[in-house]
Amino acid sequence: MNIPNRITLSRIFLIPVFILLLTLPLDWGFWAIGTTELPVVDFVAAMIFIFASGTDWVDGYYARKHNLVTNLGKFLDPMADKLLVAAAFILLIEMNLAPAWIVILIISREFAVTGLRLVAAGEGIVLAAGKMGKWKTTFQLVSIALLLLHDFPFSYIGFPAGKITLYIALILTVVSGIDYFVKNWHVMRDSK
Repeated sequence: MNIPNRITLSRIFLIPVFILLLTLPLDWGFWAIGTTELPVVDFVAAMIFIFASGTDWVDGYYARKHNLVTNLGKFLDPMADKLLVAAAFILLIEMNLAPAWIVILIISREFAVTGLRLVAAGEGIVLAAGKMGKWKTTFQLVSIALLLLHDFPFSYIGFPAGKITLYIALILTVVSGIDYFVKNWHVMRDSK
């Protein structure tokens, strides 16, 4: 197994650690930040999430730079991304930091696009992610991190950065999903 795939696997192995931190009854205290309190366990979970999210860029860059792109990596990388993001969003609902309806729309879009990609793959067609999809992912990751950090460092001024980026992520998620299906509808139409 090459280095990029090992990096991707490390991201997958961090997901249970991230989940356990946020679901076990751990009380490591709080930090007073601006007008809110940030639980230390949420901060640690946010750092793990940020690190795991960063490995996505690292493994892709390394694989392309050293010509180590593999079919295993093409499978593991998007799966790891979706598992990490879905786990984080679901936990944010449980923590009362994100509305369930937004998370349902975001995760539903991911399932729908993955389904379209599977249909395309069955036809021998590779559907690449567009720029809007990359922006969608960026805003999803930033919103998750900010919500886990209870808006730190923006909490000093009482600015709800997490919620704002979450709504931007929602808009980009819906618009990019519609755009993706419109541009690739021929795959569904022509599939056997």
